[in-house]
Amino acid sequence: MDKKIIADINPLEARIALLEDEKLVEIHVERRGKERLVGNIYKGRVANVLPGMQAAFVDIGLERNAFLYAGDILADTSDFEFGQPGDGINLRPKKIEEMVKEGQEIVVQVLKQPGGQKGARITTHVTLPGRMLV
Repeated sequence: MDKKIIADINPLEARIALLEDEKLVEIHVERRGKERLVGNIYKGRVANVLPGMQAAFVDIGLERNAFLYAGDILADTSDFEFGQPGDGINLRPKKIEEMVKEGQEIVVQVLKQPGGQKGARITTHVTLPGRMLV
C-alpha cells in the first residue's frame, strides 16, 4: 500500500491530505484565526460548582471557563451498587457537588466550541478517535 501525505500551507489556511494508493483517505483543514478546540484534551481546575444547575465551570486556560454538566462526568466504580448475582447493577445518581470540588484538577475534552458569551462545553469522557484505534 502506497501512502502519501500532502500539505498545502498558506497565510489563510493549512490543508493536509492523506492518500492511500492515490485515493484520498483523510483531509484536515485549519483556517488561521479560527482554531478548532473540539476534541482537544486539557487538564483543568474546577473554578466553581453550581448545584442548582448540576454543572461546574472549569478553567482550562481559555478566555472563558468551560462548562461541565453533571451528566458529562465519567462515573467511577463508587457510583454503582452491587447486589447478589442476577440482581443487576443499579446506577444511583450523584449530585454535582459529590462528583467534583472547587479547586480539583480534572482531565477533560472539548465537546463544543466556545461562542458568543459562552465558554466551551466539556466532558470527562475522553476519547481518542482514529482510523487505527478501536
